[in-house]
Amino acid sequence: MTEEINFIIETATESMNGSIAHLEKEFLNIRAGKASPQMLGGVFVDYYGSLTPLSQIANVNAADARTLTVTPWEKAMMQPIEKAIQIANLGLNPMNNGENIIINVPALTEERRRDLVKQAKAEAEDAKIGIRNARKDANNDIKKEEKNGLAEDIAKSAEDDIQKLTDTYIKKIDEHLVHKEAEIMKV
Repeated sequence: MTEEINFIIETATESMNGSIAHLEKEFLNIRAGKASPQMLGGVFVDYYGSLTPLSQIANVNAADARTLTVTPWEKAMMQPIEKAIQIANLGLNPMNNGENIIINVPALTEERRRDLVKQAKAEAEDAKIGIRNARKDANNDIKKEEKNGLAEDIAKSAEDDIQKLTDTYIKKIDEHLVHKEAEIMKV
């Protein structure tokens, strides 16, 4: 019977790791004042009729802490890339010099920093919900095993293990959030 419990705990752990990985990915998209190619990670360009990630049709580089350069692989894509960056509503203003698209990343205002912190907190809360859902699923699976003859003390022990796992992952999320908040608020 403990093989089933181990499987339930492993599944919950994988799910919780997935929530943390998703949070880290989302945090990369929340810019903290420095120019980063990941800032354009959510930009999709109309590439001959299909929406394509910018990174698949151009090189995106951070020239310095305040400047991004986008070098399309095809000159014909300059206008569509420029338009896609504007449509993405990232608060960035692309400039086309004929060779590259240059994006000056403006310094963040205090109000914008607070908005980004709110966004980070919302992402962290979403990740916590994912962790809690993994806990709920694991506890439901344990209860099913208990109905199938699993000893009550083993089930209780497994539920305690799941709760400890949940607490550990919630703490990791809180640590990520504290780090991201400090990064955003640092002038």
